Amino acid sequence: MEHSENLEGVHLVVEGRVQGVFFRASTQSTAVSLGLTGWVRNVSDGTVEVHAVGDRDALDRFIRWCWQGPPGARVTGVRVSEVPVIKAFSGFHIRY
Repeated sequence: MEHSENLEGVHLVVEGRVQGVFFRASTQSTAVSLGLTGWVRNVSDGTVEVHAVGDRDALDRFIRWCWQGPPGARVTGVRVSEVPVIKAFSGFHIRY
């Protein structure tokens, strides 16, 4: 991982048919393959919430992937917020 001053953070809320389609596990494997850290979780309103930290290029590719998701997902929206990197994450985890 690069020095923390080169890292950026994003918070995503993914809308659509994104629960029960392996979205969290697929998000985790995609994030790890891009060298991102952070977490993903289902929200009670049916959305999936994601917090990812990494370099800008990897984050941009990750956000594009979130618009597709895994097979079976039907993404209707991705709300993206830039967030400050206030702590380092070790790995990318599914939160329950």
